[in-house]
Amino acid sequence: MGFEVEVVAGSYEQISFGYRVCRDGEDWTAKPDFSHHAHTACLSAVASNQRYIATGSKDETIQLYDMKKKIEQGALLHHDGTITCLEFYGTSHLLSGGEDGLMCVWRTKKWECLKTIKAHKGHLSSLSVHPSGKLALSVGADKTLRTWNLTDGRSAFIKNLKQNADIVKWSPEGDKYVVVSNNKIDVYNLETATVTATITNPKRISSVKFIQNTCLAVAGDDETVRLFDLSTEKCVCEFKAHDNRVKALDGFTVDDFYVVVTASNDGFIKLWKLRLDTDPEPPKLLLEVNTTARLTCLTVFKPSEDSQPSEETPQPTSSSQQATEDLPLPSKNKRVRIATEEVVLEDCSPQKVKKGGNKKKRQ
Repeated sequence: MGFEVEVVAGSYEQISFGYRVCRDGEDWTAKPDFSHHAHTACLSAVASNQRYIATGSKDETIQLYDMKKKIEQGALLHHDGTITCLEFYGTSHLLSGGEDGLMCVWRTKKWECLKTIKAHKGHLSSLSVHPSGKLALSVGADKTLRTWNLTDGRSAFIKNLKQNADIVKWSPEGDKYVVVSNNKIDVYNLETATVTATITNPKRISSVKFIQNTCLAVAGDDETVRLFDLSTEKCVCEFKAHDNRVKALDGFTVDDFYVVVTASNDGFIKLWKLRLDTDPEPPKLLLEVNTTARLTCLTVFKPSEDSQPSEETPQPTSSSQQATEDLPLPSKNKRVRIATEEVVLEDCSPQKVKKGGNKKKRQ
């Protein structure tokens, strides 16, 4: 049986597209799997884990899809403003950020909002969860980079930036992270929290993706994708990916090579084969599909039998149960304490989780 993944992209036209990508030997094919018009404004973020796909939009909602059961799971209605970023942690939790400056933590088993953190003054631009699940980074419109201790829900560190950052992302090994501001990339060391390298892209950066722990793929307001070596701060490879600016990047590993997935305003989704065992060279185009839409965001859904969550159908929980929930990521039985000047945590009972057309409102 061949290799198979699902490539999902969101668009300005309020539609999300899903394509089933299959590999049989040297042959790659992409077949339309679904297109869904669940939002009433353009899509701004999309994320996936081994079971679910979540899409965020300027309509202030997060739409959920269960890819195992092939059903629409419902909508999360907690943010007040555009959903700016979404990221799953494993199969158990989803983190979301929005223009309201909030960072919300959701449990996927019952789709309840465990905690709401007022992360930034102004909108939250980007967030990233450490591979260990114990730390998260966020950047926002208040010119700060914030490190969150997810075991106790507190702000562990705040760094003032010279300008607003657009993107933050951990490396796969978690020993470093990158902060993107306009066309500049600062590489930080985790232990010292200092900048160890600075990379400048010719154009404003729209998306980054770690290919390896020291290799970063960068897309911006032009047609080119560039690969940077973070240890030497040099561009080791670049190639023209589209006829218009590249809006989003993602990818996955297959055997001894890496597949870079790109999406653009020109409507195309393209897959590129990049060899990892040789010096970087322009990748080979594997396939392309034309959605005829202006694409805004992208994710690769990789199903996994070994990491499926419980089969229990998500149901809202009571406020009394919700008030005693621990913060979700590895916590060693610690509970959240709402007693800090830097972090505002709110009880977040699922009053705004819509499932099956019904809303649970706060009593």
